[in-house]
Amino acid sequence: MRRKDREKDAVFALEVLRDCEYATLATVNSDGTPYCIPISPVVIGNSIYFHCATEGKKLDNINKNIAVCISCVRYIKPVPEKFTTEYESTVAMGQCETVSDKEEKITALRAICEKYAKSNMGGFDDEIAKSLNRTCICRVDIQQITGKANIL
Repeated sequence: MRRKDREKDAVFALEVLRDCEYATLATVNSDGTPYCIPISPVVIGNSIYFHCATEGKKLDNINKNIAVCISCVRYIKPVPEKFTTEYESTVAMGQCETVSDKEEKITALRAICEKYAKSNMGGFDDEIAKSLNRTCICRVDIQQITGKANIL
């Protein structure tokens, strides 16, 4: 990292990732061009989980190349009088695979719903019964993670 004065440790980076509203997943297209798309991540242990449809460009790319990068930012505050922005960010790199184990899928979906739909958890079991088989869960096993912050 170029700006060592803004570098934060892995504990900080995981906290930012846990708290962020969304993150961006970067993959590589079959022609070598980059592809990135927003995801709704959750952190369980040393892995990042997200859900998606059971087909699409994201999965095509992951099936060809499991190396991915995820980035996110929280607490963004422009500071125009200083020509800067306050922020906290994370970049995580790892290997991504789709989850086939039913219990791991449910655990990940529960964590996702607790983060993004906490007020509707009473309907979780019914929704799982209806949609588990048409929902893909991906797990990114973190190999490298960095955090960065500019807080004035």
